[in-house]
Amino acid sequence: MISQSIKNKHSNNSKSFFDSAPVFFKKRYQVSYSSMVSDKLTSEPPCNAESDAINRKYRYWRLHVFIGIYVGYTAFYITRKSLTYITPVLIQDLGLDKTDIGLIGTLFYFTYGTSKFISGIISDRSNPRYFMAAGLFLTGVINILFGLSTSFWAFASLWTVNAFFQGWGWPPCSKILANWFSRTERGFWWGLWNTAHNLGGAIAPVALSFFVVTLGWQFGMYAAGIFALVVSLILLVELRDIPSRMGLPSVGRWRNDQLEIAHEQEGKGLPLKAIFFKYVISNRYLWLLALCYILVYVVRIAISDWGNLYLTEVHNCSLTRANSALSVLEIGGFMGCLVAGWGSDWWFGGNRTPMNTIFSIGVLLSVAGLWLIPVSGYFVQLMLFFLIGFFVYGPQMLIGMAAVEYSHKEAAGAASGFVSLFAYFGAAMAGLPLAFVMESFGWDGFFITLSTCSFLILMILLPLLRSEKASIREGFDQKKLR
Repeated sequence: MISQSIKNKHSNNSKSFFDSAPVFFKKRYQVSYSSMVSDKLTSEPPCNAESDAINRKYRYWRLHVFIGIYVGYTAFYITRKSLTYITPVLIQDLGLDKTDIGLIGTLFYFTYGTSKFISGIISDRSNPRYFMAAGLFLTGVINILFGLSTSFWAFASLWTVNAFFQGWGWPPCSKILANWFSRTERGFWWGLWNTAHNLGGAIAPVALSFFVVTLGWQFGMYAAGIFALVVSLILLVELRDIPSRMGLPSVGRWRNDQLEIAHEQEGKGLPLKAIFFKYVISNRYLWLLALCYILVYVVRIAISDWGNLYLTEVHNCSLTRANSALSVLEIGGFMGCLVAGWGSDWWFGGNRTPMNTIFSIGVLLSVAGLWLIPVSGYFVQLMLFFLIGFFVYGPQMLIGMAAVEYSHKEAAGAASGFVSLFAYFGAAMAGLPLAFVMESFGWDGFFITLSTCSFLILMILLPLLRSEKASIREGFDQKKLR
């Protein structure tokens, strides 16, 4: 057997990163190469599904839970980024400076990352239907209260509380995607869901700018909050718990997906504490992904939070034009998520690191282009924002998905929360620390920091890429011998 051959081959060698990874980390590549040819990207079950009734129920709820998490996370994203879109007005009208905005951002991201980790652990034992709806309702209330405030410390306090409830959004979504969609199709569906970031990020700047310009910045916050309250009620209708708690077979058995079945069987029957420490805390692969996520989020959050200010200060753009560039950034991210997810399924058989590496090269080149290309026309800037969005959202999505896939099936929320904890440490670095860099070194310091982070992303991915290539090659060699 492939697994026995690989075990014998490595038994006399010192442990590599791949050898010390969880068993499923190895199994994934032994199965996935042979699956690359035979498995097609489809949400249809195989012909041996248990019954027509189960098939109908599966198809119905897969569609509805996906719609629920998509619309719900769009609302989460709008209420998370609403402050960004009114930042230039707060600086102009209330006398806030970059350090004030940076401090609010840092407090938000530290709290948000911590909340995602804690809520990830809780969500693994909770019903995502109620967990996600409650978080969205409360973040909507906070946005409305923000619009009723005027002092810096009220802003900072409310936005920190908002960060805590924002952390209730991602883990339920990752739990649903991990349990309703199987391995050989998950890249497409996760990528499609991840575009909820971009839909929210594309709609919100234009829509909220309308309220800010015509009625005042307070009404921008009111609009975001009311939208979240309405969508939280929709979630109660659209979302459901995992298939096994609805009397359905696991998605791996329903689709006869061998990769998914192997994942479902890994560590089966272990107590919760053992699952958490073995497949999350002691998982070296997750630690490497977490380090990479820090850098990805420095770049992503820096561009999305400071990009409109860069355009207004350096290129003299109006608020509407500057926020429109952020919409273009999100449109690029929308397309990048789809290409990254579909490509990792179709071209690399469910292996995420090769596509991660390709997109990381694009991040480095597009960030350097925004900094160094001498042409300063508005449409050139829009094109560069589009490219940054396209490339940066690929790793942002793939790393989160890979974390779930390399952990235990019952620890999807904890695994995604673990890497997200580090991601938002990176996001926090894009707040106050990056504001200090800009105060001292200007926008050149800003872009030098982002270019350095982009380069380091590639350096961290290389060990993973080598491990995957070696693993796939071994599985392919064994496949030829059978």
